[in-house]
This record gives sequence, C-alpha cells and structure tokens, in this order.
Amino acid sequence: MSEDLLGRHRAVLPDWLALYYANPLELTHGEGRHVWDAEGTRYLDFFGGILTTMTAHALPEVTKAVSEQAGRLNHSSTLYLNRPMVDLAERIAKLSGIPDARVFFTTSGTEANDTALLLATAYRRSNQILAMRNSYHGRSFSAVGITGNKSWSPTSLSPLQTLYVHGGVRTRGPYADLDDAGFIAACVADLEDLLGHVRAPAALIAEPVQGVGGFTSPPDGLYAAFREVLAERGILWIADEVQTGWGRTGDHFWGWQAHGQHGPPDILTFAKGIGNGMSIGGVVARAEIMNCLDSHSISTFGGTQVTMAAGLANLMYLLEHDLQGNARRVGGLLIERLRAVAEQFPGVREVRGRGLMIGVELVKPGTDDADPDAAAAVLEAAREEGLLIGKGGGHSTSVLRIAPPLSLTVAEAEEGAAMLERALRSSRL
Repeated sequence: MSEDLLGRHRAVLPDWLALYYANPLELTHGEGRHVWDAEGTRYLDFFGGILTTMTAHALPEVTKAVSEQAGRLNHSSTLYLNRPMVDLAERIAKLSGIPDARVFFTTSGTEANDTALLLATAYRRSNQILAMRNSYHGRSFSAVGITGNKSWSPTSLSPLQTLYVHGGVRTRGPYADLDDAGFIAACVADLEDLLGHVRAPAALIAEPVQGVGGFTSPPDGLYAAFREVLAERGILWIADEVQTGWGRTGDHFWGWQAHGQHGPPDILTFAKGIGNGMSIGGVVARAEIMNCLDSHSISTFGGTQVTMAAGLANLMYLLEHDLQGNARRVGGLLIERLRAVAEQFPGVREVRGRGLMIGVELVKPGTDDADPDAAAAVLEAAREEGLLIGKGGGHSTSVLRIAPPLSLTVAEAEEGAAMLERALRSSRL
C-alpha cells in the first residue's frame, strides 16, 4: 500500500517536495508521544511533525475543542466578528510581553514572517532587511529572499535587499574561538560596521535558536546587544519564534527572553506548536507598527474558528500542565544523557540545545568536516530502532534534530536516547 502511495505521490506532486527515508513512511495515527505507520509499526516521535505537535498526538482536550467547534461553525473569514479568534489573541498578546500588542493570525510561519516583513518595511519605508547567516524563515518569495541557508533558498531574486549578519552560530565561523563576551563584542562590532555602509534598514529578523540551521544559537544576550545598536537608529527587531515559542526551550516561554535585557522585540512571529498540528501562524506587534498599513486587508483562513478553538485548548493545556517546566526538566536530562552517549562516538562533534530543542552535530571522525551521509544513515537507523528524528544544518554542518512533544516523560527520554545510541553505533560513527 505504501509503495502504491509513493508512486502516486511522485506522479502528481513536485519533484522538490522532500521525503524522509529511502522507503518513505506513511503515518496513519498517533497518541501521546507515539505514532504508527500504515503497517502498524509504532514509533517514538522525537520530531513532532517538524516541532508542530507541541503537546501530544491526539490530545483529548484539543480533539474535543475541534469537534465541538466544527459541529457549530468551521469558518467565516475575518470579515465577521470571531469570538475564538479574539479569545486566543487576547491571551497571546498578554503572553508576548510586547506593550499595547496587536495580533494578526495567518495559516503558517511562512505567512507570519511575510506579514512581519510587510509591516516592518511599510513602517520604516525601507526594503533593506538584516538577517542572520544560516537562518531559515519560510518558503514564500520574501521569506526565501531573507533565508541565509542556500539549501532552503532556491532563488537569489527577492523584493527585499538582504544583508547578512554574524552571530547565529556559536561554534563555527570567524568568532568561534572567542569567549562568549568576546563573541558578542565581535558580532556587535560587525553589525555597527555594516550599518555604517548602508542606508537605514527596516528591521533585523532573527531566530533565537536557528531551527533548520541545526538548532544553533548565540550566547544569551547577543540580540539584546544588537537591539541596543538597532534602537539607536530606529531599526526594528523581529523575533522569529516559529520554532522557539511556547516554552520549547524550557528556560523561557519565548526564545527572545534569553536576550531581553533591553525589552521585547518590536515584532514577534509564531506558528507550529500553538496549533498542535492545526494550521495556525501569526504576528504580534506594537499597535503603531501593526496599524501602519494604509490599505484594507483581511485573512480568508487566518483565524478561522476551528483552528482558533484548537489553539486555545492547546495553549491552556500547555499552561495548566506547565509543559515549559517539563521541557526544562526532561530536556535537561535528555541533553546530558545524549552528551554521555556522544563521548563514545568520534563522529559526534557536539550535542547542543536547551529544553526539548536539541541538535546532535555529526562530522567525519578526526575532522571538523560535515558528514551529511552519516546524518542520513543515522536517520534511517533510528527509524529501524523505532525512533523518528529530523535533520538539518547549514552549508558546513550536518545535524540530527530532536524536538519531541513537550509532554515527553523521563522514561520516554531515556528510551529515545538508548534508541539513538544504538542507531549511532550501527551507523559506525
């Protein structure tokens, strides 16, 4: 059945639509932190639909909210008052930390970032954008144009002029050998030098932890130091929280809070985990920025009733069960367990991350060179063990990406670490 589905997939969908595994996997259902394929094989899910199944598969509270709302009304567009949308917007505005916040809902993180770029460029009357090297911000024309990872940026054409800044990757690049304070100082000096050569950009967009780039991050405080430089020139700061939001990093509810010494970002984008699999994205911004557009707009599907009901139920479950705290506790144990595993394998360069957002960087043993073949082999071997993980990295890195639902238990963390250890061993790293 899966072979037939694969043939149909290839016949009707684009060649560039990526599939994991030499024998692609059809998932049919899930529960908690586990999913099942069409043959009935159970897997421990350490990737959550690319960090999207945030709480649990088939969470009863979300399923109930979706079912009840679907029984009343699925959709009306934003042309009509929408109580579930207002309810969720009020909670997100308060949680964002942005004063006088307004919220606009979209259907994806890509669309959220696209909207943030529209707001920033309109507000500042500039089409220049500062972005981070090794970054990823989505697949729309404008989001591709600011993505600093060529593996995910299929064209150099763009409606924006993008300038790339150092700092998103701590352990590689020209400043890797500096201590944290020196690293931040060097990156700030680079930013100041760059700004001395160009007209005033509209904004800096940055992921607090780079997702597709391999779960890399700068020292805490880098973006606060950047913000001080930017604020002096009126340049906005957009925090792309599509992957880091909702407590996934454990230490903070938002990734920007590790860099919050000079206050919150001007604009925050979110998506993925808030819907627990439903299509929700959005933008939070100060009212003066959100309201700067001088023409009408709507969203046909952003904020639709059934997705808002799902998002509200999911958010309340996360807060009431302190899943941020669970990510901090269980994620900390998992990181330490994986670091102990990594010591056995010369092909593992680094285990990094915070909370339940963990990267395992692979290299050719005895070198600092990326080993994408090893990453592909470990991905396959982990599947054979019953573990689903992701992969990523920039032009010089190969990284296994680990991001389970935030309700992961200690026993499941230990089980997953043992599975990955066996996968690394069978791949002869």
